Amino acid sequence: QLQLAESGGGLVQPGGSLRLSCAASGWSMDSYAIGWFRQAPGKEREGLSCINWSGAHTNYADSVKGRFTISRDNAKKMVSLQMNSLKPEDTGVYYCAAYVALGCPTRVGAIDGFDSWGQGTQVTVSS
Repeated sequence: QLQLAESGGGLVQPGGSLRLSCAASGWSMDSYAIGWFRQAPGKEREGLSCINWSGAHTNYADSVKGRFTISRDNAKKMVSLQMNSLKPEDTGVYYCAAYVALGCPTRVGAIDGFDSWGQGTQVTVSS
């Protein structure tokens, strides 16, 4: 069974950067697309970005496009989310999860079909 664990969250000022990591254990992660998600206080979980099994294809929600970059290193069993130009509205708990296919879902930001959720890492953007 694939297990995922997020790390790298913290407190950052507006305009700052953070790099989140999603580490895999158990089954090989190169059989899955991986997505990053965010849940802000009092809001539903939203999909931010997805990367296919090889890393050749990525997608982003409009809210993070141009600011966030997803990448993966299957040899290291790691998926990263580089977050730049952070805004207070980026505050929330960030999760990674594995999709049930090699490619990402057709609809950017979809949550259905993702499994093996990590425990989440808190990101707070505040001055």
